[in-house]
Amino acid sequence: MSIPKTIGWDLGGVHVKAALIRDGRIAAAVQVPCPLWQGVSALDSALEIMPDWAREEASHAVTMTGELTDCFADRTAGVAALSDWAAARLEGPVRIYAGRDGFVTPEAAPRSAFAIASANWHATAALVGRLVPDALLVDIGSTTADLIPIVAGRPAATGYSDAERLETGELVYTGVVRTPLIGLTDHAPFLGRRTRLMTETFAHIADAYRILGDLPPAADQQGTGDRKGKSVAECETRLARIVGRDRGEGSPEAWAALARHFAEAQLRLLHDAAAALLSRPDMPPEAPLVTCGAGAFVGARLAARLGRPNLGFAESLAPRIAPDASRDAAWISTCGPAVAVGLIAEDTHP
Repeated sequence: MSIPKTIGWDLGGVHVKAALIRDGRIAAAVQVPCPLWQGVSALDSALEIMPDWAREEASHAVTMTGELTDCFADRTAGVAALSDWAAARLEGPVRIYAGRDGFVTPEAAPRSAFAIASANWHATAALVGRLVPDALLVDIGSTTADLIPIVAGRPAATGYSDAERLETGELVYTGVVRTPLIGLTDHAPFLGRRTRLMTETFAHIADAYRILGDLPPAADQQGTGDRKGKSVAECETRLARIVGRDRGEGSPEAWAALARHFAEAQLRLLHDAAAALLSRPDMPPEAPLVTCGAGAFVGARLAARLGRPNLGFAESLAPRIAPDASRDAAWISTCGPAVAVGLIAEDTHP
């Protein structure tokens, strides 16, 4: 007997994302925090706080990045553990996405660990390629950014593994929540002077984006550097420490200017990587950026800076979004790999 719905999963080291696919259309999407570095039991806690549909019987398609979490000895062990968890805890048949090799069973996953590990970008790019034949996919999440060339309807990344994609610029290890500010630059302008920064994780890019009013509250699911609140005043306090100051030593305008500097530093990193990829001879000059992730707002700025059209991931998928799920457009964008692996699985179900 066939199961009338599919759930796509993206098991990350910081969040779990899921997308409900019913009758070939996206019916819902959700992201919840998951501190996987604390152990696989964190996945159980994440599953408990998800909507009811995530715990119901379905056909399940799983992609992952959490295998690189430091609670696992190596990626093969991580792939095995996450695949075993999915097979044991999800109701219904489970398939694991192995990127260019298609789907495998949870039992076979350790033998395909290289193809499975952190292949969530491949699912998103494969789906986008069906919709936009030539594009640069820009998926900016809480922690990392994937920049994937799509040529003639297929992912055309030069690298595949994390290590290879770091070398090619197709993986830029920066995101809109968890990136420490010291990872973006070692100096900043403040009150008319250039100052070196303290090499500490006092503040993160989320603090800068909260001050600027850019970070979508729903995507802001991680704790702060000092385990305190997320008000503008508290973010300014953390930002001040990076330049060796107290909050009272600057005005709101001064802290906003400093926040904009860090936002610009992050955008510059992404611009340099994207410009190199777009200069490839096989990338058409009119190819748009297809942007998604919690940092889609940064992707839109990147497209403008590059002089390229910007196409939102949810916008490109409009015909496949159920009418009552249109309100979830932001979540569909944030959960791009879960949405993609779910749709691919439904389209290729045996």
